[in-house]
Amino acid sequence: MSGPMLPTDALGSAADAVRRRALRRMRTVAVSLLLLAAAVYVVTLHRDGFWGFVNAGAEASMVGAIADWFAVAALFKHPLGLPIPHTALVPKRKDDLGKGLEEFVGENFLQEDIIRERILAVGISARVARWLAVPANGQRVVEEAADLAVIALSKVRTDHIESLVKDALVPRFREEPIAPLLGGLLSEALADDLHHGLVDLTLDELHGWLVSNPDTVHEVLGERAPWWAPESVNNYVINRLHLEVVRWVGEIRDDPDHRARRALDSMLRRLADDLLGNPDTQARTERLKERVLDHPAVLDTAVALWNSLRTALVHSLDDPDGAVHRRLLTEVDAFARRLSADAALRERLDGMAADLAVFAVDRYGTEVTAVITHTIERWDGKEAARRIELHVGRDLQFIRINGTIVGGLVGVLIHTVAVLLP
Repeated sequence: MSGPMLPTDALGSAADAVRRRALRRMRTVAVSLLLLAAAVYVVTLHRDGFWGFVNAGAEASMVGAIADWFAVAALFKHPLGLPIPHTALVPKRKDDLGKGLEEFVGENFLQEDIIRERILAVGISARVARWLAVPANGQRVVEEAADLAVIALSKVRTDHIESLVKDALVPRFREEPIAPLLGGLLSEALADDLHHGLVDLTLDELHGWLVSNPDTVHEVLGERAPWWAPESVNNYVINRLHLEVVRWVGEIRDDPDHRARRALDSMLRRLADDLLGNPDTQARTERLKERVLDHPAVLDTAVALWNSLRTALVHSLDDPDGAVHRRLLTEVDAFARRLSADAALRERLDGMAADLAVFAVDRYGTEVTAVITHTIERWDGKEAARRIELHVGRDLQFIRINGTIVGGLVGVLIHTVAVLLP
């Protein structure tokens, strides 16, 4: 499969220019050795004695150099332009080479044991602890997290919240019976006496309001007083009612065992039981839920709450000296100190990191290694050969150099055996 050639600027990078010079230099060395061997061979031709050994070595050096030149050149092109079988292997079989490289990487590098061993050997949690121990790094983490949070919050538009409420939350609330949920929550609150704090707060605030706003109480009760009664009588009755209400609320507030409190507890327990088991109460609760969900104020309230929450969060995150920043810095510092001191925690986190890496490789490893094949398949054959040769060709020239030297030594050895044998 052939495709578009690599972009011309890919071969024009500074790194490629360095590789090209190194390849050219090693080619020059290899060719120079071949020419030197050829010159020595010509000079010592038909000579006996010591020069005969030199001639034999030079002859074998030329053979070795030419043979290894052919082997190296055959990888990337047809030597001398001749269509010799099994030459120009890279341009012809680049797709097979890419597939083989993909399988090699997958079988030898993306294996669970190897990945787990390397992740555990790195000691990620210990490195994170040391890095976070530097105050500047902790500050950077908090600033980056705050910036990302602000960006994320700014991306959530009002129509997103409206869609979430209308299309996701409201339909889910309609499907979910709310009476058992409310009954369970109320039962748990009563069992833990959580409602007493709310009752105390309500009574305290109500008593304080009644004491501080007698005119308002007088106005409200006065609107309901009989018109035909004398004003002085109405005022006396209203004042008396106000005093009795203040006294009664104060008694309830100050007496934890007041009969009104016991009556409220009894009513709440009965309501919890009815919500959990009384069909009529459950049906009324569901009808109330439907009316609330159908009211347009639900959507407006949800949007208003989100906008208020987002505005408060953004302002707090934008303030480097704000409470959120200070709290985040405290938590990051505490986490770094705990991570440094707790070996068991580091071991658990490293194990989690290894499990995550193994999961990612197991799930997506095939897609990752397939990038090798897909990339090489898009390359033009000749261009792929030039690129690969640019990266490995310098080292391959040592094959030619070694072939020249080893060939010469073997030639001298063979000539020595020939001389010694009768």
